[in-house]
Amino acid sequence: MPASARRMALCAALIAGLASWAGAQPAAKYPDRPVRFVLPYGPGGIADVTTRLVAQKLSERMGQNFVIENKPGAGGTLAAKAVLSSPADGYTFFLSGNASAINESLFKSRPFAFLADFTPVATLAQFEMLLVTRADAELGGIGKIVAHANAHPGKLNFGAINPGSTQNLSAELFRMTTGVEVTLVTYRTTPELVTAIVRGDVDVGFDYLAAFNPMIASKQIKVIATSGDHPNTQLPGVPTVKESGYPDYVVTSWNALSAPVGIPKDIVAQLSNEIQAVLKLADITGRMAALGMEPMSGTPEELYERMKHDIEKWRVVIDQAGIPKQ
Repeated sequence: MPASARRMALCAALIAGLASWAGAQPAAKYPDRPVRFVLPYGPGGIADVTTRLVAQKLSERMGQNFVIENKPGAGGTLAAKAVLSSPADGYTFFLSGNASAINESLFKSRPFAFLADFTPVATLAQFEMLLVTRADAELGGIGKIVAHANAHPGKLNFGAINPGSTQNLSAELFRMTTGVEVTLVTYRTTPELVTAIVRGDVDVGFDYLAAFNPMIASKQIKVIATSGDHPNTQLPGVPTVKESGYPDYVVTSWNALSAPVGIPKDIVAQLSNEIQAVLKLADITGRMAALGMEPMSGTPEELYERMKHDIEKWRVVIDQAGIPKQ
């Protein structure tokens, strides 16, 4: 064999050997540096608390820090833009949720389209709305509320925070579903709403268990119903609105992790599986239950369908309620 041919054959064998060796090496371990969860909320709320619980467990399981970055403002846009401006490499995630679905219709324009620009990764938890009254109020159930509202149109006051919030839209959806004519009063903060309920300015208030828990414990307010698909085990004997005669009324808010489009599929699968495992841990389920939250693991595909469904659901409510676009 000529020398030139031998050299070419040797080079080809060397290249093939290097390729085989490289292919046999394990992929880089994920994660190999800290992972960021960017939240569109300030510290201390239930979304922040529950995400920190999950992040701590992921850090323990995966041997790398999962850190929380709070970036509230502009209806979640600041946090979302911070994530979308980061590489789609599996090291920066956005805490999406029901508010993200609402905001797709609540804002006149957005610098992104959620379903097009984000990849769903994993749902963390869902949580329902509570419908409450002052403890000594005579409105003892959904049937009585509807009957009283029909007998006295416009006389009952419903209370919730911030137009366009899940709480506010839950009250709007109740009006639409039951057909009652009531006055909806909005408050800037949950403490203002709670004060109004206790004072009697509001006949029925809409908010989460964590917001009402102290007043429930002190027996200053009572829970008439919950908005979920099934009864809340933390509130024995309290019916859902659905089982009280209005099967079309179901409101469950939720939180989830999403990443910029382009994130490697194997990282999505790995992190989704790890989160599903974390959400089954007894200390996680117990601490979430105390906050009125239900761990809600699921596949990325299920999360995509939920976001798609809720975007349309709340678009209809926003349009029919005539809520001004921001």
